[in-house]
Amino acid sequence: MSLEQQTDQQKDFVGDDYLLLAQYAERAYLEYAMSVVKGRALPEVTDGQKPVQRRILFAMKDMGLVAGAKPVKSARVVGEILGKYHPHGDASAYDAMVRMAQDFTLRYPLIDGVGNFGSRDGDGAAAMRYTEARLSPLAELLLSEIDLGTVDFMPNYDGSFEEPKTLPARLPMVLLNGASGIAVGMATEIPSHNLKEVANAAIALLKKPDLDIAGLMNHISGPDFAGGGQIITPYEDLLNIYQTGKGSIRVRARYEIEKLSRGQWRMIVTQLPPAASAQKILAEIEELTNPKIKSGKKQLTQEQQNLKSLFLSLIDRVRDESDSESPVRLVFEPKSSRVDLDEFTNVLLAQTSLETNASVNLVMVGLDGRPVQKNLKSILGEWLEFRTTTVTRRLEHRLEQVLKRIHILDGRMIAFLHIDAIIKVIREADEPKQELMSVFHLTDIQAEDILEIRLRQLARLEGIKLEQELSKLQEEKEGLQYLLGNEDAKRSLIIDEIKADTKKFGDERRTLIETAQRAILTQATADEPITLILSKLGWLRSRVGHNVDLSQTTFKEGDDLAQVIETRTIYPVVVLDNKGRTYTVNAADIPNGRGDGVPVSSLIELQDNAQAACIMSSVPESLYLVTSSGGYGFIASLNDMTSRIKAGKAFFNLNDDEQMLLPIKLNEPLQNYNIILASSSNRILAFALSEIKKLGKGRGLQLINLNNQETLVAVNVSDQEKIGINIIGPRGKQIKENIRMIDVLNKRARRGKELPSLGKITSVGES
Repeated sequence: MSLEQQTDQQKDFVGDDYLLLAQYAERAYLEYAMSVVKGRALPEVTDGQKPVQRRILFAMKDMGLVAGAKPVKSARVVGEILGKYHPHGDASAYDAMVRMAQDFTLRYPLIDGVGNFGSRDGDGAAAMRYTEARLSPLAELLLSEIDLGTVDFMPNYDGSFEEPKTLPARLPMVLLNGASGIAVGMATEIPSHNLKEVANAAIALLKKPDLDIAGLMNHISGPDFAGGGQIITPYEDLLNIYQTGKGSIRVRARYEIEKLSRGQWRMIVTQLPPAASAQKILAEIEELTNPKIKSGKKQLTQEQQNLKSLFLSLIDRVRDESDSESPVRLVFEPKSSRVDLDEFTNVLLAQTSLETNASVNLVMVGLDGRPVQKNLKSILGEWLEFRTTTVTRRLEHRLEQVLKRIHILDGRMIAFLHIDAIIKVIREADEPKQELMSVFHLTDIQAEDILEIRLRQLARLEGIKLEQELSKLQEEKEGLQYLLGNEDAKRSLIIDEIKADTKKFGDERRTLIETAQRAILTQATADEPITLILSKLGWLRSRVGHNVDLSQTTFKEGDDLAQVIETRTIYPVVVLDNKGRTYTVNAADIPNGRGDGVPVSSLIELQDNAQAACIMSSVPESLYLVTSSGGYGFIASLNDMTSRIKAGKAFFNLNDDEQMLLPIKLNEPLQNYNIILASSSNRILAFALSEIKKLGKGRGLQLINLNNQETLVAVNVSDQEKIGINIIGPRGKQIKENIRMIDVLNKRARRGKELPSLGKITSVGES
C-alpha cells in the first residue's frame, strides 16, 4: 500500500473529534515547549523577570513586605507564593528567592535577606524556616506603579486570585540584572549592566531613535558583573556581541601585587569573574599540584607531571583570607622573590578560573510574546515602547481618578451653596436621592456622595478646603491632558523620571573594561636545563642538567650513541627524518632517568619507510644550515621546522637517491663565516655563508657542482684561516690534514679544489 493510500485510509477512520497520534504528539510537545519557554525559563523584555520571580515580588508586596518593613520567615513567603500564584514545588520558589537576595549573583538584589542566603563559594542557603526576607529598596523600580492601572492582570492558576502579566518596570531590568536559563530548544545568558550606563543609553535612544549600537556603546561600555573583575575583550568584539546578541566575553580577576620586605612580594586577588569562587580556584590549584591518575591510566600523564612541576616551581603557598570586610581576598605567594612576575600571573590566569569566558546570549520574550535573540538597540527600543505605554496608562488612570474626584467635588460644591435646600429635601422627600438628582441636576454618584457625607464637611471652613482642592485638581487635569496630548512632553516626563531613578539608585561601575591579551600557557613546565641523547636506532631519552657524564650511559644490544645536544625544557625539539620531513616534540615529554628512553616513532608519526636522522633544539629563532647529499641547501630557523601536528610537515625536498646531512647551528653575524663543503671525490669548496638564502622550506640553492656519481659528504662553517680535514685512510687509519681557507675559497656552485687522494673524507671544520 502506498503512502498516499495509507493517508487516505487514516482519514477515513479519523473523525472530527479525533486526532492522529502523530498530530497529537506534535501539538502536545509544542504546547509544552512554549510553556517552558514563556512560563519558566526566559525573562521578558518588559520587566526582565521570569514568572516565578514576578510572582515572588508581587506576593511580597501584597504581604506588605516593602523596604523598611519587618521581615518575615521565608517559609511564610514561599507558602503565600505557592498557595496563590505558583503551582510548582517549594524548592523552585525558594531557590529563586535566594538568588534574588544574593548580592554576589545579582548586580542589583531585589530582596533583602536576613540570615544565611549562601555564599559566593557555592555554599547553599539555610532552610526557608530559618531565613527571613523583605523587598529591597530597588524593588520599588518594579512595583511602585503596579496599582496605577499600568499593567494588565490575569487569573491565577485556579482563578481565585489575579496576578500581573508583567511588572511596570521604571528601568530596563532585563539588562540591569541579566538572566540565565535553559528552555526547550533555546537558552538565554544575559549579563548584568550598570544602572547609570543603561539609563543614559535609554535616554539617548529616546532622544534620538535612529542612534546605532555603536552610539549606544558610548553610554554602555560593556557588562558590569556583580563580582567586578576585568573585561579584556576588545571593543570590536563587544560591539559585535551587542549587534548580534550572541558571543563570549573574556573576564579576568582583579589583583594587586603587594610589596613586602627584603624584595619579597605576593599577589592579592580581590575580585573574581562571574561563576568563579575562591573555593573553586583553590580546588583547581590542588588538582594541578596533586593530580589524580586518570581513569584507565596506570600513572600520571606527562602533561599532568609537567603542570605539577611548573606550579610547584612557581607557587609556594595559597590561602583564602576572605571575610566580611573583604568578600574576596586570595593570597598567592611565589616560591621566591626571583620568580618572574609576568610568568607567575600568566600561569595562574591560564590554568585556573581567575580568567574565564562569560557567554552572552540575549534571548528573551519580546513585546509580541515571542522568544527571540535581540541586539542591544532592539532591547532598549522595546523597553522604551513598553515604558511609554506604561506611562500613558498611568496618566490615563490618574486622569480618570482626577475627573471622578472633580465630579464628586462639583456635587459637594452644589450642596455647600444650597445647604438649607439640600437638608430640606433630605428631611421631607420619600426618595431623597431621586429628589436631589431632579431638583439640583446631580448625577447618581454625586447624590449618593451627598447623602453619605457628614454635616461637618459642609461647614464654612470645609468649603474653603473644597474650593482649594477643586482648583488643584483642575490644574492637575489640565496638566495630565497636556501630557497625554503632547508626545514631546510625555517623552520629557519619561526622561525626567529615568534621571530621578538613576540619581536615587545609581552606583559606580564595578567591572573594569581594559583590553588585554588572553592568558595562554605556552610553557607547560619549569625552565630547566636538560641533555637529549639520541641513539643510532632512534631511541630518545633525556638527562637533567648540562655537562652530563655519559660514560655510564648504556644502549640496547646493537645500538650506539648517535647524537647528544644540550637544551632546556621550554625549547621545542625538532626531529628531522632522512626524507626531509620535520616533526616537533615537547622537550618535557621525553622520558628521563636511567632507562633506554623511548623510540622517537612513539612520540611522532614518521612517514612510511622513514627514520629519524637527527634532532635539533634551541630557542625558536635559532638559525640552522640544512643540506642534502645532492649538494643543495638553505638556511632556516627552528621556527620554520616546527609543526603542530604529530605527523609533521614537509620541509626539505629530496630526490629519491639523496640523504639529509646533519644540520649545523649557525652563529650571528652570518657574514663573518664561510661554508666548507667536501664531496665524495675529495673536492673541497668554501664560500661566504651570506651567499645562501634563508627559506622556510624547499630545496634551496645549489651549493657545489657535483658530477653524476658524486655526492656531498661533509659540511661545516668556520671563521678561521685554516680548515681541518678528517680522512680515513686505505687501512682505516685516521688522517688529519690542514689546508688554508684562501686556497679553496671561491663562489657558490663551483667545482671546488681537488685534494690528493689520501683516503675518504669524513668531516671538515676548524684546524
